[in-house]
Amino acid sequence: MSYHKAELILPEELLKEIQKFVQGETIYIPKTKANYQKWGTQSGAKKSIAKRNAMIKKAYQAGCSIEDLATEYYLSPDSIKKIVYTNKNK
Repeated sequence: MSYHKAELILPEELLKEIQKFVQGETIYIPKTKANYQKWGTQSGAKKSIAKRNAMIKKAYQAGCSIEDLATEYYLSPDSIKKIVYTNKNK
């Protein structure tokens, strides 16, 4: 999120209309739904975690214990259980 001076980017009439509601304060104008991206989409974090989770599931199915996986991936045993017991294909 970045800061912009309203008088430099908004038409004067729109600025006057906004000033009827708020003056001298910072406001947040959200993106339209069409321009919104879900968490991790742009950075690749979501894909990276999905890959890690698939590796954890595969290792568990091959016989690795919950405790060993928790130690190897630096996660809690409960987090490992959530990963290996879920049926989601993410």
